[in-house]
Parts: sequence; structure tokens; C-alpha cells
Amino acid sequence: MMGAAFKRFCVRFCCCCCCEDDDVEEKRPLLSNETLEYFDREAKKRRDQETNLWNEPGDPSHSERDDDRTLYNLLQNRAKTRRGSLGYRRLSIDIEAMREVRREVRDNWKMILENLGFMAEAESLLTVSASASYDRMRNAATARTLLQTLHTETSIFNSKEPPPERYLFILDRLIYLDAAEDFVAKARRFYPPRDYDDDEEEDISALSAVNLPLLLSRMNQNISGGEDEEGETTGPEE
Repeated sequence: MMGAAFKRFCVRFCCCCCCEDDDVEEKRPLLSNETLEYFDREAKKRRDQETNLWNEPGDPSHSERDDDRTLYNLLQNRAKTRRGSLGYRRLSIDIEAMREVRREVRDNWKMILENLGFMAEAESLLTVSASASYDRMRNAATARTLLQTLHTETSIFNSKEPPPERYLFILDRLIYLDAAEDFVAKARRFYPPRDYDDDEEEDISALSAVNLPLLLSRMNQNISGGEDEEGETTGPEE
């Protein structure tokens, strides 16, 4: 009662009312601009990591695998090229093409996970960040065996190149959830092995013809939308 009466007194008779100070304090944001900017930067780092889909989560240079090194160099070269120039656009097409191949593999995994019932969990299961550590894996040997099985007995990776190491961590999670064998069975069903004895150049040409309009569309959207150069400075971050 005394407190309420004192506030009414201040409101009525004081020019510089202490109650105004209270209102200012109440309106002051809980987080400073510097803190919000830090969280934004950290969120962008995670988005960059996932966008670029680096193969080796523990490789801080992004250069242990040839395709990682190629993508990283393309991103670095584009960062030094005048935005909107012909060279910039050509580099953007090459970058988007590499990302598209990696997105396709990720989409294959996501489709199987959702088919297994992980509708809400698929994104989380597929996320592998820079903090991933081989030492924390519960079933590393079994996960590696299953990864090799997927690589040789299915076309889920759609490549003869060694499978990305990041999928070891995903398989380790599936083993823990007792869903790894079911995943491999689904992969065999949905993505049977391809005949790699066919003319690979024809396959590549056909793929490029199908994806080029999509790549150009995405590239133009990124340029016109003021894209932050994803991954151009992420060398030491993952």
C-alpha cells in the first residue's frame, strides 16, 4: 500500500518522477545489440556449414578431399571477383552445381528417413556440425561398415567417389536408435546400384541439361537478393 501511494505521489507532484525511470528500465531490451549480432553470426556459420555440406566435419581447412578443396577454392575465387561480372556468374554456376549434387545426396537420405517415420526428426538427424567428433561416436566400426555397404550396394550417393565422412555420424545416430539396418534395407530398395559401365559423359551431359535452368535461377536469385557469400570465409570455422 505504501509503495503504491508513493508512486501516485511521484506521478502527481514530481517533475522528474522516479516512476519514469522504472518504465525506462522495463523497456530496456534483455539482450544487447552486440549479443544479438553474436547469435546472428553463429547462426550464419551453422547455415554456411550445412549449405556447403563439407565432407569432413573435422577438417578445419575444408581441403582434405578433392571435391571439398575444389568447392572451397571456387568460393575463395568468387570472393575476389567483382559481383555481377561474367566471371562471377560463371563461378556461381560452378558453385551451385557442386552444391546441387550434394543436396541431392542429402535429399536421398532425408526421403528414406521420412519413410522410416522420422518426419519431424529428419533435419536434426542429418545435421552434422563442426563440433562432431569421431571420439564421441558410439558405434564407429559398425557405422563405417554400413557406410561402405551403402556405397557399394546402393546408388544413394550416386558416385564412385568415397562416401562423405559426415554420413558416418548420421549412421551412428541411427544405430543408437536401432534404425540403421532398416535404413540400409530401404536404401537398397529405393536406390539400387547403378551400372557405372555406361557412358558416364552422357550421364553428366544429361544431368547438366536438366539442372542448368534451376542452377541459373538460384544463381540469379542469390545475386539479385544480395546474397551473403556463403562459405567464402568459412575456411577455419568448421
